[in-house]
Amino acid sequence: MSAPTGNEDDAYWQRPAQEPEQARPGQPGPAKEPPYPGPPRTDPPPAYWRPPTVAQPPPPRSMPAQDIDALDDAEGSARTVTYGVGLVAGAIGLILMCLLCARALV
Repeated sequence: MSAPTGNEDDAYWQRPAQEPEQARPGQPGPAKEPPYPGPPRTDPPPAYWRPPTVAQPPPPRSMPAQDIDALDDAEGSARTVTYGVGLVAGAIGLILMCLLCARALV
């Protein structure tokens, strides 16, 4: 890499020959900043202050017992109704499709 001045020596990259002035023993040196003392102190909360508390709710009640036989009967009748509605809708759709195809062929 060449120096921007065009010289190929390392003089461009060396430190200046002048040394910074050293503090003489009788004179104080430059004032240093004190270290960071931290954030300011906060006021303590009042003596009567307490965090908000949440009232404990009562435990949940127990669920009533389930009648498995009645549930099975209700599920079976619901399945029968669902299949019946599906068969009727399918039959109506098949009849309509046959009518439309018959009209298209004639």
